[in-house]
Amino acid sequence: MKITYWSDFACPYCYIGNTRLKKAIRDLCLENEIEFDIHAFELDQNAPEDVESTTVERFAIKYGLSFDDSQKEVEGISRLGIEEGIDFKYASTLYTNTRNAHRLMKLAQSKNDSELVENLNAILFDAYFTKNLKLADRDVLLDVGCEAGLEKEEIGEVLDSDLFNSAVERDEEIALTGGIHAVPFYLFDGKYSVPGALSYNDFKTVLSQIMSENEVDENNETDSCEDGICRI
Repeated sequence: MKITYWSDFACPYCYIGNTRLKKAIRDLCLENEIEFDIHAFELDQNAPEDVESTTVERFAIKYGLSFDDSQKEVEGISRLGIEEGIDFKYASTLYTNTRNAHRLMKLAQSKNDSELVENLNAILFDAYFTKNLKLADRDVLLDVGCEAGLEKEEIGEVLDSDLFNSAVERDEEIALTGGIHAVPFYLFDGKYSVPGALSYNDFKTVLSQIMSENEVDENNETDSCEDGICRI
């Protein structure tokens, strides 16, 4: 099964949703049956390179909340992450532009190494939500990329140029064309779309249903030709 999904490293529900999904995959013993295809989606393409406000302040402004109500909302999201076993520190995140983090991911994907990609994905989310690092910072991305297994020189070449910029933009154009305006957004086997971070149980249900349908499709004989022999 191929799971294509759009996400941003500054999106709390992307981290929470991915954690739930991977738990469901593990508990269904599907680790060797799943292929992930990560697509970039910037929550704010015009986000600043430097921190200009706290998460609580941004939440209050965006949703028209009082500071106290905004703080409660942010703490509630953090609890969702903590319930999934993440040391989730949403209130103290350092919100900045994530374009370079996505370009770093494109570098990893260019290596055709799924383990490298998954390592980088996990480390980037951890850097932002647990370590509260600034993902627009060059030194942070150098350290993160090296920790994941990328070469420091290659990382520097990407960060000091516009390499993979078009690849990030292409992902976002695909999302826009497909009517994707929020993340996370999951596409299972190219035909089952799931917007948002489902619960662990709902992800298990979706995975089980698709695997069951795939087994039926594989077992059904269809009109086809093989090795010079056609059958109905």
